[in-house]
Amino acid sequence: MRIVFMGTPDFALPPLQALVRAGHEIVAVYTQPDKPQGRGKKIQAPPVKEEALLLGLPVFQPSSMKGDAVYQELFAHQAEVFVVVAYGHILPARLLALPSLGAINIHASLLPKYRGAAPIQWAVAHGEKETGVTTMMMDAGMDTGDILLQKVLPIEKRDTASDIHDRLSLLGADLIVETLDALTEKRIKPIPQNPEEATYAPLLKKEDGRIPWHLPASAIDAHVRGMTPWPGAFTQLGDRVFKIFEVQAIASPEKASPGTLLKAPPATLMVAAGEGAVLVNSLQGPSGKRMPAADFLRGRPLPPGAVFS
Repeated sequence: MRIVFMGTPDFALPPLQALVRAGHEIVAVYTQPDKPQGRGKKIQAPPVKEEALLLGLPVFQPSSMKGDAVYQELFAHQAEVFVVVAYGHILPARLLALPSLGAINIHASLLPKYRGAAPIQWAVAHGEKETGVTTMMMDAGMDTGDILLQKVLPIEKRDTASDIHDRLSLLGADLIVETLDALTEKRIKPIPQNPEEATYAPLLKKEDGRIPWHLPASAIDAHVRGMTPWPGAFTQLGDRVFKIFEVQAIASPEKASPGTLLKAPPATLMVAAGEGAVLVNSLQGPSGKRMPAADFLRGRPLPPGAVFS
């Protein structure tokens, strides 16, 4: 097929590579403009641009998908289908109507669950046992188009959002190739989503990483894993901020208000939850680096009875 591919971050790389390997003609790759990154604010190209250039594909980086210039540019490509993966721009309805087979999005959830910008993180943070990837026909709504194909992925006990991100990206690569093959052979009947079953995964903010100590210990464990690597789980003791990287849910040895540091064996950091308690296995203080709790406490003891917020 003649394909216009639209994507920006690492998540979109395996699908792009899979389409090239499958022999499809990628007539154009659209991605976000280069942006300053890191502390030095050095201008950096998005991952999809770098990969597209390595593959010898033409790259376009409009700052907006509105206006006649972008419309005429896309019209000239004469694509049969748009494949969109975490692009970061909203496509107006008249652009979606350009390709003869429409625009197909790879979404990192089992729609209609977890529509929105952060489906992987919220699925892990909410303690889901499984997630998956969906190919769907794009329409004017936010992840509301008809479902084409889906694949399920289990969420294992210690999986972080980063782990699931990488697996779903590979799964999405397989699924888009399978979807295009099935469309060519007319083996797919699009299925409308049931809006009553829809849930939402809004864009993450830094504050979403704050640990909700009032929740059960198992939910706190899920929250920490879901916020890894960004925005990162954190808590405060007074005005000191602590980054929390890994916890373990356990039964509480005593009753205490959520967030209270409990009496624990030496070199152990135990915190009361709304139900049960958590062992903090690795953390980072206000100034320092990530380290196991035992090493952290050796130089910076935290007093039982203090309360994280």
